Amino acid sequence: MMQPNEPADPRDPRYAETTDPRYSGYGVAPMQPVTPVEPVEPARPLRRVDDAAYAPSWRGWRAAQIIYTIGGIVEALIVIRLILELLAANPGAGFTSLIYNITDPLVAPFQGVFSTPRSHDSVLDLAAILAIIVYALLTWLVARLVDLIQRRSAPVA
Repeated sequence: MMQPNEPADPRDPRYAETTDPRYSGYGVAPMQPVTPVEPVEPARPLRRVDDAAYAPSWRGWRAAQIIYTIGGIVEALIVIRLILELLAANPGAGFTSLIYNITDPLVAPFQGVFSTPRSHDSVLDLAAILAIIVYALLTWLVARLVDLIQRRSAPVA
């Protein structure tokens, strides 16, 4: 038995040097053993699926983008509220008052779920964090539903 690191037997006809017609005029070139290749049939799909039936429609894509934009604006406003509360912003200031007035109805359903930790004037509003998570999930869910409804209602040619 031949060891893997032993050199091949030079007397073996598979490794003998012969003149290859492609290398005529260049000297002797080694011929590589040729192994026959079995023809392979290409794989056939089990069933043909029309990609147009599952392609997203322009209306569904546009509606999803609008939903994601509205959800992003709502979440950004709640994040601003969270930062203002963490930094103990003056609630009498115009900008702070505006943000609190806009986001109060959005955060109100989540008030009282968790206790609100306070340190001096700084407040960690856990209700706002919960609101961000819930609104992000709702935004994704509504956008997916609109997209799926548009795909099913799209006419298949």
